[in-house]
Amino acid sequence: MPERRRRPETAQSGDRIASRVPPGTDLVEWYFEQGWTDGLPVVPPTREAIDAVVAMLGGDPDLVECRVPPRLGNLTREVLAINLVMAGCKPEYAPVVRAALLALTMPAFNLNGVQATTHMAAPLLIVNGPEARRIGMNGGVNAFGSGNRANATIGRAIRLVLLNVGGGVPGDLDKSTLGHPGKYTYAAAENEEDSPWAPYHVEKGFSPESSTVFVIAAEPPHSVTNHVADDPEGILDSIASAMSTVANNNAVSSGHCAVVIGPEHAQTIAGKGWTRHDVRSYLHMNAWNLFRELAFDHRYGHIYNRNLPRWYRREPDSRIPIVPSPDHIHLFVIGGAAGRFSAFIPGWGHMTAPVLRSIEGSGSNAAPVCVDGTCYL
Repeated sequence: MPERRRRPETAQSGDRIASRVPPGTDLVEWYFEQGWTDGLPVVPPTREAIDAVVAMLGGDPDLVECRVPPRLGNLTREVLAINLVMAGCKPEYAPVVRAALLALTMPAFNLNGVQATTHMAAPLLIVNGPEARRIGMNGGVNAFGSGNRANATIGRAIRLVLLNVGGGVPGDLDKSTLGHPGKYTYAAAENEEDSPWAPYHVEKGFSPESSTVFVIAAEPPHSVTNHVADDPEGILDSIASAMSTVANNNAVSSGHCAVVIGPEHAQTIAGKGWTRHDVRSYLHMNAWNLFRELAFDHRYGHIYNRNLPRWYRREPDSRIPIVPSPDHIHLFVIGGAAGRFSAFIPGWGHMTAPVLRSIEGSGSNAAPVCVDGTCYL
């Protein structure tokens, strides 16, 4: 049975919380008892700390930034600040977390489905632009691992909001069969300094001076190793191999995915004149399965699979792409300068779409395909 949690709205006011805590209470243990944590100790939010974050968000603590599915709890600036403080964030991280939550609650992302699915998908956040560097986010060595406060606490603040405001409690509204470690924290920056290509957000039409958050419902990174190839095709064939299984959600449900190219691989690929578009096009063309493999040769009965695009042929030897187009592959350069590794990050499927959003106050939005600073990808 899942651990019982009190209704998250009881955590909505720092002052009300403080008035209910008996003197001498071990606050860390008390927060565990309220069920307001992700399973790890939280930082007890003081009035001073909450006010500092609210000020960074522009004041007006009662302003509702968004409603968070599936419970559709109101995310006021004060509630957002409380969760940021509990996660261990510095106040300057607040605009990034807010932008991420505004992106996650866009209808195209389908956060209600992501929060409630039996799949292991978790929101992955990747930050681009000067803001990532200003607050010290890591896009280099061990970017998806431990050791960086900004990455760890920004991702954790998002998760605490999804739990405490959205009600995505495991075993209750969160029905994930397995989950994955990214459901604690799943945030990184792109390694723009070591990338041979323009940053992701510039490829999508933003100016280099703008800062953005990209969110996608994703599985964990699937490692790709290739220490042999000295040409783009060899490296990308390894990535296409990792993509071409019948086990990941993209293979059976189509939709979007992310591909992370390590800097050594990226330098080799770009050194032969290949662009980001070349890489995405090559992977789209060469990452596929035969329909009979997806249908298990119909040994369990005739399978049509309505999750795949209707224009795909359902004949035994038809090639079924992992994603419908090159634009469904979101390419980032992330990782340390040493090591010939990359990664494939499957998405949840056609049930969700990634969102790219500018970070308020970080620069002008120069993306003509975007509306109000938000790109629906």
